[in-house]
Amino acid sequence: MTNAYTTNLDRNPANYAPLTPLTFLKRAQEVFGHRPAYVYGTLSRSWGEVYERCIKFASALNKAGVGKNDTVAILAPNIPEMFEAQFAIAMVGAVVNPINIRLDANTIAYILDHGEARALVTDTRFSESVGAALGQLNRSPEELLVIDIIDQQTDEPDGTCLGSSDYEAFLAAGDNQFSWLMPEDEWDAISLNYTSGTTSDPKGVVVHHRGAHLIALGTIAAWPLTGSQPGQFPVHMYVVPLFHCNGWGHAWALAAVGGKSVLIRNINARNLYSAIAEHRVTHFGGAPIVLSMLINATDDERKDFDWPIKVYTAAAPPPPSVLHAFKSAGFDLTHVYGLTETYGHVVECIEQEEWLGMEPDALAQLNSRQGVRFAVTDDVMVADPETMQPVPADGQTLGEIMIRGNTVMKGYYRNKAATEDCFAGGWFHTGDLAVMHDDTYLQIKDRSKDIIISGGENISSVEIEGVLYKHPDVIAAAVVAQPDERWGEIPCAFIELREGANPSQESIVEFCRDHLARFKVPKTVLFQELPKTSTGKIQKFVLRDQVREN
Repeated sequence: MTNAYTTNLDRNPANYAPLTPLTFLKRAQEVFGHRPAYVYGTLSRSWGEVYERCIKFASALNKAGVGKNDTVAILAPNIPEMFEAQFAIAMVGAVVNPINIRLDANTIAYILDHGEARALVTDTRFSESVGAALGQLNRSPEELLVIDIIDQQTDEPDGTCLGSSDYEAFLAAGDNQFSWLMPEDEWDAISLNYTSGTTSDPKGVVVHHRGAHLIALGTIAAWPLTGSQPGQFPVHMYVVPLFHCNGWGHAWALAAVGGKSVLIRNINARNLYSAIAEHRVTHFGGAPIVLSMLINATDDERKDFDWPIKVYTAAAPPPPSVLHAFKSAGFDLTHVYGLTETYGHVVECIEQEEWLGMEPDALAQLNSRQGVRFAVTDDVMVADPETMQPVPADGQTLGEIMIRGNTVMKGYYRNKAATEDCFAGGWFHTGDLAVMHDDTYLQIKDRSKDIIISGGENISSVEIEGVLYKHPDVIAAAVVAQPDERWGEIPCAFIELREGANPSQESIVEFCRDHLARFKVPKTVLFQELPKTSTGKIQKFVLRDQVREN
C-alpha cells in the first residue's frame, strides 16, 4: 500500500551520508586547522597538519596497493603515528588493526596471520619481538608491506628497521590532493581489535564506522569535552593505550571538538604529573592501577594543580577507597564500563543531584558502581543467561550484563561460532556478572570465570579485593580461586604492598575477618608484584595458573 511518507522521499546525497568519524577530521581541518591536535615531547602538530598527513599516508597506502577492506596493522605506543592511524587507514577504505605492544612474538604472528594484514606499521623499539613474529608467519614475509616508525622523541635505544621504508619517507611519497574515501556504508569495518587471549587464541573484534561515530558523540555528551574555563578547548592526556579499544575512541571525539591530545610514550607518575602541569590537562582516562599510581606518587613526582581535571576510569571495578582517595586528590572522577566489543565505555556512573553533600564513604560506595547506559547505547540489562529474563533490581541477585545497540561490534573476525554464541537471544553477552540496584544502576560483582564457588556458596573476588584495598599497606590486590579438597575452592589473595610496608599474612587475614563473612576470608595470602596488562588490568589468569601449579 502506498504511503505518503514512503513516496518521493528517498535517500540522496543531500539528506543522507554514512556516519563515520572521518567527517570529524575533515571538520577539524576546516574549523580548528590552526589549533593543536597533539603534542608529543617537543613535537606539536595542528589539526590542519594532521589532516594533510593522514591524506598523504592514505595516498601512499593506495599507491602500495592497499585498498578497501584490507587490514593494516600497527604496533606502537601512544605516539603521533598511532594517533594518525585512527583516521588515515580508514581514508583509503582499509581497516586499522592496532596491536598491543606487550604481546609476545607468537601472538603478534598469530594476529598478523589471522587478521590477514596487508601492511604493518611498527615502532623500531619493538623490532625484536616483531622481527621474530615476521619469521613465524604462514606466508613469505615479503608479502607483507612493513613500514618502520623511527621515534625521534625518545631516548630509548634504537631498534632495527624491518621494512622497506620508514613512516616519514613513506608518507612523503603520498599526494596531499588524494581523493580519500568515505565509507560506502556506515556498516563498513573501521577497526579490527584483538582481545587478550588468556585461555585461547585472541579473538578479533570488528567494529564499524557508525559505531565509531556514535561512541565519539556519546563520549562528548557524557564527559563534556570542554576546557577548564569558558571559551577554552579541552586538553586530553592520552593514558589509555591507543591499541586498546582505539583508545576508547577519544581521538575521534577530540577531532569533533578541536581538542588537543598530550601523547606520552611511557606511562608513569612522573610523566603524567609533568604533563598535567605543563599542558594544563583537563581530561584523561585510565585503569584503576593508574589511579593508584597517581595517588601513591612521591612528593618528588607529584605536581600541584588548581583547575578541574575530569577522569574516566574503567577495567577492574575500582574499590571505593581508591575512588575516595582519588577524588580527595583533586580529580573529578567518573566510573565507566565497557569492553573491546562495545568500542570501550558504554556505561557510566552518573552522579545524581541528590548525591551532593553525602558523606565521602557513602558517595564512594555509589560511585564504585558501573552505573547506567550511555545515551548512544540502546539498552543494557542484567539477566539470567539461560532464560534471558532480567534479574530483580534488588542489588543482590546475580546475572550477566547484556548490551545491545549501535556501539556493539559487528562480530568476531573469521569466527562464526563465537559470534553466534555471544549474540545469543539478540543481546551481546559480556561474561560479566552483576546485580541491578533499584535505581537502575548496575554493579559488577565479578567475571563469570572469577566467581569463587566454595562449599556451594558464590564468593565475589571483587568484594574481597574491595576490603583489601582499605588496608593501609595495600597498593594493589587480586583474589582468585584456589583448589581445595574440602570446599572445592577457597579464596587466595595476592597483594602488592606499599614501599616499606611489611604486614604479616596473619594480620591481613585478621583485617579481612573484621570486614567479611568468615567463609569469604582468604585462606592464603601471598605478597608479590601483580602481573598487569599494558592497560593496567591485573592478569588474574597468571595468578590462577600460579595457584594451580603450587
